[in-house]
Amino acid sequence: MTIKETMLRHFHFAVLVVYSLVIVAHSQDQSGFISLDCGLPENSSYTEPTTEINYISDAAYINSGLSKSISPQYKNNIQQQGINLRSFPDGIRNCYTVNTKKGTKYLIRATFLYGNYDAKNEMPEFDIHLGANFWDTVKIEGASIPASTEVIHFPLRNYVRVCLVNTGSGTPFISALELRPLKNTTYVVEFGSLALVNRVDVGSTTNRLYRYPADVFDRTWGYYGDEKWTALTTSLTVDQSSHIDFQPPPAIMSTAATPINASAPLEFELESKIASIGFYLYLHFAELQQLKPNESRAFDVKENGRNLYKHVVPDYLTSNTIYSTAPITGELNYTISISKAENSTLPPILNAVEVYRLVDLSLPETDQDDVGAMMNIKSTYGVKRNWDGDPCLPVNYTWAGLNCSFDDSNPPRITSLNLSSSGLTGEISTYISDLTMLESLDLSNNTLTGPVPSSLSQLSNLRVLNLGRNKLTGSVPEGLTERSKDGSLSLSVEENQDLCESSPCRKKKTNIVVPIAASLGGLVILLAIAAALLLGLKNKKKQGVNVNADTNFGNDSFESKKRQFTYSEVVKITNNFERILGKGGFGTVYHGFIDDIQVAVKMLSSSSVQGFQQFQAEVKLLMRVYHGNLTSLVGYCNEGTNLALIYEYMANGSLDSHLSGNIGAKLLSWEGRLQIALDAAQGLEYLHSGCKPPIVHRDVKTANILLTENFQAKLADFGLSKFFPTDGGSHVSTMAAGTPGYLDPEYYLTSRLIEKSDVYSFGVVLLELITGRPPISRLHENERIHISQWAGFMLANGDVKSIVDPKLQGDFEINSVWKAVEIAMACVASTATRRPNMSQVVIELKECLASEIARKNQSRVTDSTDSYEMLSLSVTTELSPLAR
Repeated sequence: MTIKETMLRHFHFAVLVVYSLVIVAHSQDQSGFISLDCGLPENSSYTEPTTEINYISDAAYINSGLSKSISPQYKNNIQQQGINLRSFPDGIRNCYTVNTKKGTKYLIRATFLYGNYDAKNEMPEFDIHLGANFWDTVKIEGASIPASTEVIHFPLRNYVRVCLVNTGSGTPFISALELRPLKNTTYVVEFGSLALVNRVDVGSTTNRLYRYPADVFDRTWGYYGDEKWTALTTSLTVDQSSHIDFQPPPAIMSTAATPINASAPLEFELESKIASIGFYLYLHFAELQQLKPNESRAFDVKENGRNLYKHVVPDYLTSNTIYSTAPITGELNYTISISKAENSTLPPILNAVEVYRLVDLSLPETDQDDVGAMMNIKSTYGVKRNWDGDPCLPVNYTWAGLNCSFDDSNPPRITSLNLSSSGLTGEISTYISDLTMLESLDLSNNTLTGPVPSSLSQLSNLRVLNLGRNKLTGSVPEGLTERSKDGSLSLSVEENQDLCESSPCRKKKTNIVVPIAASLGGLVILLAIAAALLLGLKNKKKQGVNVNADTNFGNDSFESKKRQFTYSEVVKITNNFERILGKGGFGTVYHGFIDDIQVAVKMLSSSSVQGFQQFQAEVKLLMRVYHGNLTSLVGYCNEGTNLALIYEYMANGSLDSHLSGNIGAKLLSWEGRLQIALDAAQGLEYLHSGCKPPIVHRDVKTANILLTENFQAKLADFGLSKFFPTDGGSHVSTMAAGTPGYLDPEYYLTSRLIEKSDVYSFGVVLLELITGRPPISRLHENERIHISQWAGFMLANGDVKSIVDPKLQGDFEINSVWKAVEIAMACVASTATRRPNMSQVVIELKECLASEIARKNQSRVTDSTDSYEMLSLSVTTELSPLAR
């Protein structure tokens, strides 16, 4: 029997069953605990007698579901929070919203005891989501058998949403929902969250189950034994003083397993249905015997024969934890072996084990301004729809009456709101105007009163507005009527007897329908200044430019009238927009010619709010800086609503197209990849160190690295770039922006932007150049893996060649590859303080390139088996962390 099967059976009982649970008399600090008894009557609370945990009703955290109680015959030997439950017969998705302390890591546990509460004796199966992400499938195996699922998660907001989803296999329900704050220094992963597989006391002599107050974090501990093992025990207390990190319960650490045969190893197995699932392993040790001078205990830990950790020496009556800093993955079956080290006189010991699997819970939630607006609208009108959880995600569970836009670079946005025939009363809520990306709004067939708010005129993307069949009064705001007359807005206000279309009110027309182009004059001026200043700066000194210098914006700034193009000239340049190079949130990029020189023409879509903002940011940067590894501006067009920026043409397109294997893309050699990496690094180095104040790109990715005819690389798309303040600040606080997979996780968590946020993104790009893999790969329907994790897994076997793009067919200098990998892994370190700056990266990449060029020049092939040392899986102890 595997450790997974045995431990799982006991884990089910560890949460609710009383008779074998160990009780510790003294109570612990429950500060930060959130303990919800689901189905408990509103405003009720109690202290559970066996654990001394304080539970409250869940009624304040959810607006749906029915309170139920398990059948009487199942109430014996059950902790009190298992008696009640909340059932969800209505709606596909029902969600709890629980406030959390931002910046705190939590253990989140959901518990389920069916107890035949509905007298059907039918075991349901349903899904549980955390926010917009799939967490687990809950499968009830018996009326008296509790089920539990647990995850260690770092919430990105000051709340979490736990949602139960009906998948058609029975009515979802829940007995208890518990959140426990953990130390942020424990259970650290660079990407994703940790779902519990097993947590057990392997040296138990009583087969008791433990949780709070024995465990200060209320982790649940089962037990596990093996017929080949025997127990060591002590009556003394392990960890007399508070332990610094993991704090396994002293009651568990006071017993340990050791092999009966002193020469044999301690072994247990892990099983996985999918080889790509990553496991995190935490092993807890404490020496329980006072060793004699001639005695020693040391042991090695291996996974399928591969070294995880060598020469572990447990401390007397002090717990030590060793754990993998990268997931164990790649196989279906694992044997974990703890064997006596060379020169050790005593066999190995093991006190406790925790096993987790890596889960991806990083799917971005809907834009928070949109979420806030929708919650206010729901509250204002008392909407009775099943509006629970994230409004847009998962895609299959978008709120009724909403449509959303989705792209890879930004959170989902709400683009359509239909509240027709919803029984709305009162005035039109101004919160609706906070949905700034709305394209369609239908409030018809309600009993809304009062005026039409002028704030609706500010919704620049709005194309359809239906206010018909209400009781609105006053006049329609002028901004709406003008857009209606120009045809950019389809406006319907029929059957509002006291509403008129003009101000002051004249005789009302019942239908107003027409579209208008919003004025973009401010941007026109900005673009003219940008092009002029850029051309004026182009021949100035490139390094150390002061981006805050005052600038003369007079007519003398223009190099030549030829640089300002009319719309008809743009049509001619692009041959009537014949060839599209790409599309984005800003609009479309076309190929063109100015005389015999090829150019790229970026046309701004008049309907793009995102594009407008990014155009402004890009202009602010390009009017101030110039460098050979940044794309440069050639000219501009400013004619009515036709706005364009004209750039130098990059003949070989984006780096992304070459790495992804698009048709016609060229296979990049190792030397070529290093040169591209060096070019991009030099562009970033200039932004970070050559500009005053520094500039952070914020969207470094292979799609934004463009290649000239000679494959010189240049950074492009500065729409998200940020200037640093001149007051000596170390960071800029700003809402995290960027592209999933490239976005610095520390910046994402803290909203503190620094230059090393770009360093992380560049590290991902460098890994793509090395491996040929995308930033995030899908393992199966609900599991994804980041390129840095995958590289770490492969490097654990000590073979760097296994991660190099197979299309290179081994044509590279092995030391050059090793150095590049080391640079990339340093750049994607989880904390910014451990990352190099771009000046360091440039120096290291130059050495990599020189090594590869030397190999080619000398026609020398290095035997890769002699060029590197074997790597073991990176494992760390609490007391002495290893360098990465």
